[in-house]
Amino acid sequence: MKLPAWMHSLRFRLALMYTLLALALVTVVGLVMTVQLLRDLNGQFQVRLDERADQLAAAQNNPSEGIGKTQTVPSGSYAMFVDANGNVQYATAGLQDFMGAQFPFAHQTRAKVGDVPVRVATRVLKRGGFVWVGLSEDTLIQARQSAMRVLLLALILAPLLTLVLAWLAGRRALRGLGQAAQLAGRINPSHSVAALPLPRRQDEVYELLSAINLLLSRIEAQQAREKQLLGQIVHELGAPLTVLKASLARAASLHTDPDVRRAALVADELTFTTQDLMQLARGQLELTLAYHYIPARQLRERLDRLVPGTVFVGDWDAFVLCDPDRLTQALRNLLANARRAAGAAGRVELHLQETPLLITFLVQDDGPGLPPELGDRIFAPFVSGAGSSGLGLSVSRQIARMHGGDLLGGNRPEGGAQFILTLPGSDIGDDDSEPQEIELQEHEQLASRGPLARNS
Repeated sequence: MKLPAWMHSLRFRLALMYTLLALALVTVVGLVMTVQLLRDLNGQFQVRLDERADQLAAAQNNPSEGIGKTQTVPSGSYAMFVDANGNVQYATAGLQDFMGAQFPFAHQTRAKVGDVPVRVATRVLKRGGFVWVGLSEDTLIQARQSAMRVLLLALILAPLLTLVLAWLAGRRALRGLGQAAQLAGRINPSHSVAALPLPRRQDEVYELLSAINLLLSRIEAQQAREKQLLGQIVHELGAPLTVLKASLARAASLHTDPDVRRAALVADELTFTTQDLMQLARGQLELTLAYHYIPARQLRERLDRLVPGTVFVGDWDAFVLCDPDRLTQALRNLLANARRAAGAAGRVELHLQETPLLITFLVQDDGPGLPPELGDRIFAPFVSGAGSSGLGLSVSRQIARMHGGDLLGGNRPEGGAQFILTLPGSDIGDDDSEPQEIELQEHEQLASRGPLARNS
């Protein structure tokens, strides 16, 4: 049986722990106090009984007192005078039936007179025989029952009140911890590592937030070092690659040698890898998209040159609002991965579907498909299932989300992998296709006007 979420909370566990402690404490203290109280009552009761027996025996042993006075017995008490032969000579009210008869309660410390339980005491008389005194235990029994009822009530109410009060007190005491958890949950090291605000009281919550802030500062320092290293790598690779690409372009214009073309493709591959590294080093916050409203066929022409052999399906005369360089980079990464998986003889398709609200690019191949054990981790940096650098999918998803869309991936039922890159539909009011610079934040506001559908 699945327990409710609130029963797994720290507040409930603390309240439950305090309740169990209160129950144990009330049980121990209550039992000790009840036992001691009943013991004291029992002792007082026995003292009263002995005092009455002694008084009646003293009056009987002193003839000057007269037997008449021995008949004055307090309410709730019983007395009988028994001679040396065991016959009852005198009995108080309630015992009149035993007058002149044989004593009925021989060797009993407790007896029952009618329905009344009595405790018994006897005193031997000087002239022979004895006096028998009984004291009703009704008050003692009632006191014992009242004490047990009070103890039982305390065992029920004390834990319930403790649970409620501990829950309310925990709600207040752990409020800072809950706020700290909410703040920590909103941390995204890839976007921001700003320090969390510290509470005034330097308690455990203060220590927790201080530790989180220390961790964030270390993450920020590590990210800075990583970005610096990646930037240096890209800088060192950029200049030689630029020269190499220019040389190969001149060689390709002069010769038709296939080796030169393959070398040019390798140079393009390295160029895109350095672009991926640069984007990874900069991160989303430092990038600005240069939006253009362009026909999709321009993307097709660039992609056809970058990944030869791609089959293009759909209406490529449609217009797309995007950063052409970034979107080309994202689609090129998807197509290159598909070509790598399908092989030179395999089939790689790029479908374009347009609706007023959504533009969808669907990349399919007939390769072995994605490793199922990777799942969504296939989009994490440096995670690859095909021996590549593992940057392409991560960068492609980042570019799609920068545009206000998304990138999803999976395997086709008929075999092979498929990736779906979606962008918001380009709803603009005129046909002006002049290039314009739009900041990422402004475009996100633009894209938020319409729903973003997800395909899987």
